Amino acid sequence: MNPPIRDWAGRRVWVIGASSGIGAALAQALLGRGARVTVSARREDALRDVVAGHPGARVAAFDLTDLSAFTQARDELCAAWGVIDLVVFSAGAYAAMRAWELDAAKIGRLIDINLTAPMAATATLIPLFLQQGGGALAFVASVAGYRGLPKAAAYGPTKAALINFAETLHLDLAPRGISVFLVNPGFVETPMTADNNFRMPALISPQQAAEEIIAGFARGGFEMHFPRRFTRWLKLLRLLPYRLYFALVRRGTGA
Repeated sequence: MNPPIRDWAGRRVWVIGASSGIGAALAQALLGRGARVTVSARREDALRDVVAGHPGARVAAFDLTDLSAFTQARDELCAAWGVIDLVVFSAGAYAAMRAWELDAAKIGRLIDINLTAPMAATATLIPLFLQQGGGALAFVASVAGYRGLPKAAAYGPTKAALINFAETLHLDLAPRGISVFLVNPGFVETPMTADNNFRMPALISPQQAAEEIIAGFARGGFEMHFPRRFTRWLKLLRLLPYRLYFALVRRGTGA
């Protein structure tokens, strides 16, 4: 489905959203495997902490919602590397929200960070990849995008749209030699989930998530979902008719 990525030595990887959580853990794991990594996020000090001890790593601090800042960083990276092999979009925002808590400003922020920004950035990367004759894109979405879930009234739809975007990109770009990977984690212990006031089933660490992603690249499939002891149940729920789906989710979550 995608050419497997197993040898990371010298591979040029740009991880966006790498100041904490999954992005930071993935960047560190790839640096440990010999990849040439650039880390990006808004907080330069946090990025420098992530790559401490790796003098060859690059830091490019910017806000992904600022497209001009992204394109400037892209141009500087191309000038330094010549070719970008893989871009990982791990930047994201989360807010637990029930239907009666919907807030227009919070909705707009989630849409901007989780969907509009990676889509706009991707639009500037595709011509580059076509020109260089290949490359790979990876999008960190969420199993919350599979179907509607309690407390995800705003977050879930942004991830559902990102999943759809990645699927569409794969259809268009795979025949042209550009790989597209989709990452759908379950619950990961990150700053984004730290404020959750409910039990998070099968919670894993960012380091475990990073190892799952690297294993997914090695398989060359389209979607990586983990931990499977949790995500397999959610995939099964996707197949159920609404009457059964709503009943089971209400029973399982107490919504």
